[in-house]
Amino acid sequence: MQKKLHVKKGDTVVVISGNSRGSEGKVLEVVREKDRAIVEGVNLVSKHTKPNSKHPQGGIIKQEASIHVSNLMLKDPKTGKPTRIGRKLDSNGKLVRYSKKSGEEIK
Repeated sequence: MQKKLHVKKGDTVVVISGNSRGSEGKVLEVVREKDRAIVEGVNLVSKHTKPNSKHPQGGIIKQEASIHVSNLMLKDPKTGKPTRIGRKLDSNGKLVRYSKKSGEEIK
């Protein structure tokens, strides 16, 4: 069984440590096996590419690299600040994530 992480695809997160500290973006992909996530506009690396159909010129392109989930915090839907998350059962008996800072449910 795969472990649950505090971030999901589509979440808005804030980077709390590393070179991209303070920047925020949307999670594009989560790699559970390695505890890493790819965040839009964060941890950009230069990649040398040969000419192909996507990049006919080839050359050096900027691309997002994965970042460890321990360096990410979810953005609170109410206050817009970084927050820890908790899990609780809602009225339907389904496990939902909520913000520890505001108590707001995270969709």
